[in-house]
Amino acid sequence: MIEGRLDTTIPRAERLIGAWQAVWLLGLLVGISVLLALAGDPARLALRYERAAVLNGEFWRLISGHFVHATFAHLLLNMVGLGLIAALFPRDYTLRQWMIVLAASVLAIDVGFVLFEPQLEWYVGLSGVLHGALAAGAVAWWRHETKPLALLLSAILISKLTWEQWRGALPLSGDMTVVVNAHLYGAVGGLLAGLAIWGYSRRWSRSARSL
Repeated sequence: MIEGRLDTTIPRAERLIGAWQAVWLLGLLVGISVLLALAGDPARLALRYERAAVLNGEFWRLISGHFVHATFAHLLLNMVGLGLIAALFPRDYTLRQWMIVLAASVLAIDVGFVLFEPQLEWYVGLSGVLHGALAAGAVAWWRHETKPLALLLSAILISKLTWEQWRGALPLSGDMTVVVNAHLYGAVGGLLAGLAIWGYSRRWSRSARSL
């Protein structure tokens, strides 16, 4: 029998509530992305990340750029990724914690673009943020899933990121131009957020036990 590790830092009731809240967050992300896609090229051009526009003060593009997509196929692929995240980690974080993970992923991607990608003229899509959520999910699995499952997920994510840095986008990306560094920056942001949440939860748990 494989022995798991139950996360006791979040009460069961709170975890269930968090799961329902996460579903609402998922629906919100899907709804925003679909509505922006239906708005067509004008919305995409006005909201996508554009380096020159950001440096000229259009800072909203640092957030909105993650919610617009190049094509409906691109949108569909990202929505499938969101569904996968929801299926893998239904109760691993509360709504507040997921918001921290998403914010950290977006911040890491934007900082990476502005500081280290001067050649990147524009960017759209949610895939970098999805990699951040996956990295945070891997941290959560090390907290309370079985070690083999946590190791498998971590190995898959690290292998994918390594391949992309070495050989470029995976073949399943088709003809789409993929900014692979967005995946790397997003994963770093999600990893740091997951570790911070873990550390805070452990400290809170020790404080509660000492009372």
